[in-house]
Amino acid sequence: MAYKVENAVIMAAGLSSRFAPLSYEKPKALITVKGEVLIERQIRQLKEAGIHDIAIVTGYKKEKFEYLKEKCQVTLIENPEYATRNNNGSIYSAREWIRNTYVCSADNYFPENPFESEVEGSYYSVLYADGKTNEWCVTEDETGRITSVKVGGRDSWYMMGHTFWAEPFSKRFLEILEAEYNKPKTRNKLWEDIYIEHIEELSMKTRKYNQDEIYEFDSLDELREFDENYKTNSGSEILKKISDELQIKEEEIYHLVPAKDENGLVTGVKFEIQGKQFEYDYQLQKLIHGGKIDE
Repeated sequence: MAYKVENAVIMAAGLSSRFAPLSYEKPKALITVKGEVLIERQIRQLKEAGIHDIAIVTGYKKEKFEYLKEKCQVTLIENPEYATRNNNGSIYSAREWIRNTYVCSADNYFPENPFESEVEGSYYSVLYADGKTNEWCVTEDETGRITSVKVGGRDSWYMMGHTFWAEPFSKRFLEILEAEYNKPKTRNKLWEDIYIEHIEELSMKTRKYNQDEIYEFDSLDELREFDENYKTNSGSEILKKISDELQIKEEEIYHLVPAKDENGLVTGVKFEIQGKQFEYDYQLQKLIHGGKIDE
């Protein structure tokens, strides 16, 4: 049975702390990749597929997304709990929208448009890993239905990219989410965790893509490999300040990871320069020498 896609929900509420320090200055969804803002590209691709009813779930630096309402004719939905719970909060915030719906992450980059106006049923995009991977690996039956998911594996298809929720899936998932939302243990769960816990009653197939069809950048180092402009000029005021202070080129700053305090809160960014370790503190706006690199 084919389902006509009614709308799309793009989740853009998160902190994306691993994308330090760019994500400290602006939401990851609003970075420019190969000349186009990530979320604007995804909106354009959805509209080219005939999907014009698009909602963006915002939270972190929500005001930065306001321009999209006029420029791209989209609706903004606020997730007020973006900082205190995982992405199930974004699904809950957009629950009135979700029917026959593309549910997407704002930070994916698709070289070619993956969206369609009609879809056969619920699916999760997957890529294939040759060898060992730490991604969410899926097992499927002979029909392509996902039967189990585990973190980490080898020579396996793994979850990456957009999803489509057909109405039967949406209805049942939202019923489960409503029932479990206020339980303390739900707060830290991804929506995918909830799906996996109820996988027998939530039918979703795989949609297989090649490695060069879906990109996700977890760090500035990864983005630099895809868009070389970021090697010399990331647009980050923090990196510019560091390079000016140390009288080096921005491309000499590498291995960037978030710095965290004893409570796990992000306090800055750690990085290396010529094999030496440094840390920049966001609140102090100060460069600290000798910080231990935290993987």
